[in-house]
Amino acid sequence: MPQFYLEIPLSTPIEEISFTVFDTETTGFQIGTSDRMIEIAAVHVQGFEVDEFDIYQSYINPQRQISREIIELTGISNEKVENAPFSIEAITQFFTFAEKYHTACLVGHYVSFDILTLKSELKRERIAYRKQPTIDTLDLIGFISPSYDMRDLHKYAQNFGTRIYERHTARGDALTTAYLFVELLYLFKERGNHTWGDLLHAAENQSRYF
Repeated sequence: MPQFYLEIPLSTPIEEISFTVFDTETTGFQIGTSDRMIEIAAVHVQGFEVDEFDIYQSYINPQRQISREIIELTGISNEKVENAPFSIEAITQFFTFAEKYHTACLVGHYVSFDILTLKSELKRERIAYRKQPTIDTLDLIGFISPSYDMRDLHKYAQNFGTRIYERHTARGDALTTAYLFVELLYLFKERGNHTWGDLLHAAENQSRYF
C-alpha cells in the first residue's frame, strides 16, 4: 500500500485525513507460529463520518482446522472458510480497499495484534510489510480519559455511547471500533486538538509505524 501519510502536512485538519479502521479474527493468539487469520474487515472513516456503504470483509481459509472454542466465539466454522480465499488474496484486497481512499493511517482496537497478524501472514508468503502509521483506540482513550482501565471494545463503546455491532466478528468489531474512534476524535477536538500533527503528537508513543 502506498505511504500516503508522507505527503500530508502536519497542519492538515483531522477532518481531511483518511483513516481505515480494521479488525481481524484468527484461529488463536499464537499468530506468529501456529495460528492463522480467518476473517478481515475494514471500514473507511473521514470527516468524522463512518462510511457504512462500502465495507470490506472476507473470510479466509486458514489451511488448518478451527477449534470448537473459536467457532463458538466467532461463529466462523470450518465450512464457512472452506472455499474462502487464502490470506494473501484477502490481504491484497484489504490493501486495495485502503489505497482507494488514500488511507493515511490504520486504526484498530488493540491494533498491534491485528498488525502482527498481517505481518505474520505476509511473512509466510515472503512478502515484506510496508510500514504505516497506526492508531490504537485504547491509546487514544488513554490520552483523553486516562482513568479508564479496561480493554473490552464493547464496554468502551457502551461507556462512550457509541454504536455496537456483532461481537467477535471482524466486520462487527471494525464497525464498532470505527464509531468509537469517531467519538474519540470529537472529544479530541473539543480539547483543542485540530490537526493531523496534534493527533500524531498525542499518540506519538502509540501511533506506531509497524
